[in-house]
Amino acid sequence: MRIIVAADLDRTLIYSRAALALAPEVVPDLACVERYEGSDSSFMTMTAARLLVWLAQVAEVVPVTTRIPAQLQRVTLPSGSPRFAIAANGGVLLVDGVIDQDWQRTVTGVLRLAAPLPEIWLHLQAVCEPDWTLKLRNAEDMFCYAVVRRADVPEDFLVEITAWAAARGWSTSLQGSKLYVVPRPLTKSAAVGEVARRVGADVVLAAGDSLLDIDLLELADRGIHPAHGEITESGWTCAGVESTGSVGAQAGEDICRWFAEQVKELGAA
Repeated sequence: MRIIVAADLDRTLIYSRAALALAPEVVPDLACVERYEGSDSSFMTMTAARLLVWLAQVAEVVPVTTRIPAQLQRVTLPSGSPRFAIAANGGVLLVDGVIDQDWQRTVTGVLRLAAPLPEIWLHLQAVCEPDWTLKLRNAEDMFCYAVVRRADVPEDFLVEITAWAAARGWSTSLQGSKLYVVPRPLTKSAAVGEVARRVGADVVLAAGDSLLDIDLLELADRGIHPAHGEITESGWTCAGVESTGSVGAQAGEDICRWFAEQVKELGAA
C-alpha cells in the first residue's frame, strides 16, 4: 500500500507564534521548525513532530504550500528533507530539493488559461490602499499577494477583488495577514496528482485550512482540515473530509494523529 500524506504547512502543520492559539493552561512542548531573521518563527507540538517522523517512515510525506521555494527552504520538518515538496501553490515541484523542469513546462502551459499576471499586478497596485497595505509581492511570476493590516481592510474590498479576479480566471484567499491572488489553473491538487502518478500511489491523504486547499482535499481519498481558517469559516464540506475539534497548534497535532490513524487503518504500517 503506497500512501501519500499531502499536507499544507502554515496553519495546518506548522504555526507562527501568533497562530499557536494555545490556552493559558495548556503549554505543550514545542518543536521549532523555522527560523527567520535569527529568531524562531514557526512551530509544531513535540507530539506532532514525533508523529510526523513516524509517518515519513511508512508513507510519502509531501509538504504542499503556497510559499515560494525560498520561503519553504526556511522550514526544517522533523521528518527530514522530503523526496517531493510542492511550493508556489502547485507551481513548483521539488524533487530531492531540485526544481523539476518537466513540471515547470506543464505549469507554463496551464498559466496561459488565465489572465496574465501583469494585468492582475497593476490592478492590485491601484486598489490596495497604502492605509492598510504593507507590501505587494510577486511570487515566482506565477501569482501575487498583498500583506495587509487585516483589521483595516474595508469590509467590501474582499468581495470586490474576488469578483474582479474570478472574471479573469483567478482566485483569492485571505490567510492571516496575506491576501493571495492566484490563477485558478494553478492548483495544489494537480501537483499532488503528478507526485501520485510518479510513485504509483494507492491512496492520497490530505490536510489544509484555506480556500486554496479545497481542490487538494477534493482530490484526496480522505482529508481533514483544522477547525480554524477559511475552510471552516466558509462552511465548505465534502464527503470523506473531516474537521478537527481543535484550533491552532493543537489542531496541527490532531491532524498528524489523524494521518497516523488512517495509515494504520489502511494497513500500511
